[in-house]
Amino acid sequence: MRHLKKRSQFLNAARGVQIPGRFFVLQKAKAQFDDCGIGYTVTKRMGNSPERNRIKRRLRAAVLACRSGFVGEHDYVLIGRRKILGAKFSTLVNNLENALRQMHSNKAAG
Repeated sequence: MRHLKKRSQFLNAARGVQIPGRFFVLQKAKAQFDDCGIGYTVTKRMGNSPERNRIKRRLRAAVLACRSGFVGEHDYVLIGRRKILGAKFSTLVNNLENALRQMHSNKAAG
């Protein structure tokens, strides 16, 4: 699983399928590579830098727990929300699994 680093990769994912959730927004788009790419972003509105870093750390840990749900040849972007700071980790993982299932269902294919 590679990490998205360029702005163009994030913009490409923003033009794809989006699944909003309570703790994050999950975006997916077709990738240029054979493997899966993942990116994380948290806006300044979500808090100061330690809080934003904690949000990103929790997102990264949830992605590692749900690694099998990510499909190759796609780029994913997780946009963190502030509510993630007060959530139980098991709830966060369940929400990510549900979002991935919903994203890969036929009605959200894209």
